[in-house]
Amino acid sequence: MLKWALICLVISIIAGALGFRGVASATATLAKVLFGIFLILFLIFLIMAFMAGGAIA
Repeated sequence: MLKWALICLVISIIAGALGFRGVASATATLAKVLFGIFLILFLIFLIMAFMAGGAIA
């Protein structure tokens, strides 16, 4: 999911540089949403790992 967020960010930067403001805005919003979902899932799994008592490598 983080990979897709980074891909959207790159597309947004390229579209913004070329003057496609609508596309740049849409992909930037999508990148923000995907990164937020990734961050929430990461924190949930991190908490679950600590609760399980497993070692994090």
